Amino acid sequence: MALTAAERIIMVGKPLACGVFQMSESCQIGAMDIRGVRVILSPCMERRTRILLIEDEPKVAEAVRTGLGAQDFDVTTAVTGEEGLVRLTAEPFELLVLDVMLPGQDGIEVLRGLRQKGDKLPVLILTARDALEDRVLGLDSGADDYLVKPFAIPELAARVRALLRRGSMESPPHLACGDLHVDVPARRARRGDCELSLTVREFELLVYLLRHQGTVVTRGMLARDVWQQTRRATPLDNVIDVQVARLRRKVDDPFATQLIHTVRGMGFVLREGEA
Repeated sequence: MALTAAERIIMVGKPLACGVFQMSESCQIGAMDIRGVRVILSPCMERRTRILLIEDEPKVAEAVRTGLGAQDFDVTTAVTGEEGLVRLTAEPFELLVLDVMLPGQDGIEVLRGLRQKGDKLPVLILTARDALEDRVLGLDSGADDYLVKPFAIPELAARVRALLRRGSMESPPHLACGDLHVDVPARRARRGDCELSLTVREFELLVYLLRHQGTVVTRGMLARDVWQQTRRATPLDNVIDVQVARLRRKVDDPFATQLIHTVRGMGFVLREGEA
């Protein structure tokens, strides 16, 4: 199948050719220009899968960001391994696309560090290193997939979708923190022997906090991922605070140990013990 100019990267280090990405007219709500590439925005792009790309070559990073962005992925870029690790600590991502040859800490070191901490984030290595021993090293270090440059955006996007499908199938149906247990498919929650009666929003909020337990969750993250709002406003922040307070009254107040903590100036964290 022939690729359009906007769908391929001819060679690593060369500019991405410009093109037009379009959707059906009934889906269009606006458009924006990214370095000469016209991208049509649609309602389905308001909540997109978040991907972190760690890549030090600006033209390759822009090509990936633009190409995957046109296929409804929200790509954040980092230039060094150190910067990428900071972003992974501060923000939630569903997948990491990782170059190997990076300034400072290289991609293999970043990958090994994540796996040693028990981080199961799907990782796709994207590199010019095409030797068999390089592929083996990357996969043995914890990568879930390995793609060699030069590459085609449709293949990269297909591999990303495959990894995300695999990750969603492996997502644990049961979550726990201390004596708090949640059965996600059954939409049931309990602390010890006490069943918790939660609204739909409270349950979604609790599941999100559990999936990020031990990590500070900001109001911006909750607005985007639970309320699915891309534009924050003070009234929404107030709504989030009210919902967290209501959830805390059900999850924490009747029990001796507090699990939901407020981190002043930052957001909330669910964990045993003090925040």
